[in-house]
Amino acid sequence: MARAEARRRGRSDIGFSVADAHALPFPDDTFDVVHAHQVLQHVGDPVLALREMRRVCRPGGIVAVRDSDYAAFTWFPEIPELDEWLDLYRRVARACGGEPDAGRRLLSWAHTAGFTDVSATSSTWCFATPEDRAWWGGMWAERVLKSDMARLALASGGATEGDLRRLSEGWRAWAGERDGWLSLLHGELICRV
Repeated sequence: MARAEARRRGRSDIGFSVADAHALPFPDDTFDVVHAHQVLQHVGDPVLALREMRRVCRPGGIVAVRDSDYAAFTWFPEIPELDEWLDLYRRVARACGGEPDAGRRLLSWAHTAGFTDVSATSSTWCFATPEDRAWWGGMWAERVLKSDMARLALASGGATEGDLRRLSEGWRAWAGERDGWLSLLHGELICRV
């Protein structure tokens, strides 16, 4: 159903599209809300991405973004392999043109992109239950071995296969700790257009 018809009938028109954040394939003033969750940390030019998000958001609409700040990740118990993982992740992300500490930069990027009405906040995720630790630790144990991050770490000489296996085991060890706890900081913005 066309957007105008959906609005006339009182229905929302919600969809999902995959596109280049630097060159969105939508006309100006298309959307009421434009949202990016954990995206800007991965793009080469987050300011341009925010400008594009603003361009496709109608006047009176909202651009909302949320990104992690990897330098602010903290955990217990202190497992050396997790320190090594964090260092490796940040190096690989930056080598790919990303910014893993995006959360703290969001407000600056929004101002540079031309937003003037911006509310900046933060929130955290916490993984402390056995189920949460199993999910988060298991996810990273696999990603360390089988992901673009792993391939790039190996290709760049940033890590060996043995290093990656050791980091993966570090994640599994953390996940198995009865007192294991991990918190992640996120920067958040609501930008009014």
